[in-house]
Amino acid sequence: MTDAEQELKKLREAIDALDADLLGLINERAKIAQRIGKLKQGAIYRPEREAQVLRRVAETNPGPLTAMAAQRIVREVMSACLALEQPLTVAYLGPAGTYSEAAAAKHFGAAPTLLPCPSIDEIFRAVQAGTASYGIVPVENSTEGAIARTLDLLLSSPLMICGEINLPIHHQLMGHADMQSATQVFSHAQSLAQCHEWLNHHLSSTVTRVAVASNAEAARLAAQEKNALAIAGEKAAELYALPILAANIEDDPGNTTRFVVIAEHDAGPSGNDRTSLICSAKNQPGAVYHLLAPLAEQGVSMSRFESRPAQHSWGSKRWEYVFYLDIEGHQQDAAVAAALAALEQRADFVKHLGSYPKAVY
Repeated sequence: MTDAEQELKKLREAIDALDADLLGLINERAKIAQRIGKLKQGAIYRPEREAQVLRRVAETNPGPLTAMAAQRIVREVMSACLALEQPLTVAYLGPAGTYSEAAAAKHFGAAPTLLPCPSIDEIFRAVQAGTASYGIVPVENSTEGAIARTLDLLLSSPLMICGEINLPIHHQLMGHADMQSATQVFSHAQSLAQCHEWLNHHLSSTVTRVAVASNAEAARLAAQEKNALAIAGEKAAELYALPILAANIEDDPGNTTRFVVIAEHDAGPSGNDRTSLICSAKNQPGAVYHLLAPLAEQGVSMSRFESRPAQHSWGSKRWEYVFYLDIEGHQQDAAVAAALAALEQRADFVKHLGSYPKAVY
């Protein structure tokens, strides 16, 4: 055996010993997590605690692993430990292979049972009925803006927000046809819009763009039709054995979708939080300025403000609007609590969607 082979043998033995130590520590952690689960009151899953753990991992990580790589490893350890405390079912916009599924896996890890739903409405229904413990729904995209159906359901549903996920969206053009012979391209309407300029430059104007329920459904259809292409993610290409013809075709390289986690509860303070609410103002001059003034007075920053026509089922008149607000901080923070109390006195209607940790990675 050469000196290099002997050194390699020693290093592999060292790795084997470390793996054994890691396995013992992970199982010890799992036993402690089980004990904690027995002591908890109410929901076993605590988003604020997981956010604190993941932030601490990034802050204390010595390398050479990147902070994100270390967070992903710890995320999976926490996911497996949580499954021992309480098995979770998470509803998402299916079928398998969608970006919603990727968001669910990013936030909850691999341990929960994932429940694909045919629509955003069904995700809300599954969580309300108790079929799913949590739901993952898209709320806004950095290119195309708000997801209207999610906003409407947040208004009408009793469910709350307990977490958020920021997922970079990279679209792949896939199919068994080549780009010259294709006659149609399938994708979700949002994805077609996000790749509009690329499609104009690289596909013939005779190629029909067909909007379907999801990107994964687009990949399924393209797998069945020899002259069809699809725009979807890498997971969908793997799932339906489709070759990728062009990678990362989104017009905006920073294209990101924000998802929220819906549940029957929100989250406690984590130290870096966001609070979401819906409100309406009286129809009079300066009403919105008057409504939002308490935020400025208390030094509370507003990160999102969006108006949307109120649904008639909610009891509104035609052309009455509600406002969707995201503000920095937790509703238990003194400044946020004071601002919300004053806002409630000025608004016609206020619905608290919950406070929750900001996306960690």
